[in-house]
Amino acid sequence: MHADIHLHLHHLDAAELHRSTQLHRAAADSLPHTPAHAPVRARIGWTLVALGLRLAVPATARPANGARRLPLAA
Repeated sequence: MHADIHLHLHHLDAAELHRSTQLHRAAADSLPHTPAHAPVRARIGWTLVALGLRLAVPATARPANGARRLPLAA
């Protein structure tokens, strides 16, 4: 086998990797991007979850001042 064949095969492999990378980037660019206000949506969502959990717990089970009850150590 000729010594330069390894270099030629390396160039072929590198070119194939570059093509697949370009295709992957093109596919990723075609996907919709996450909007810049997504963290605000997440914060509002978790706030609504916390509110829902407060509304789901009966008033008798909650402390009046809003403090969390800690379980007693055994």
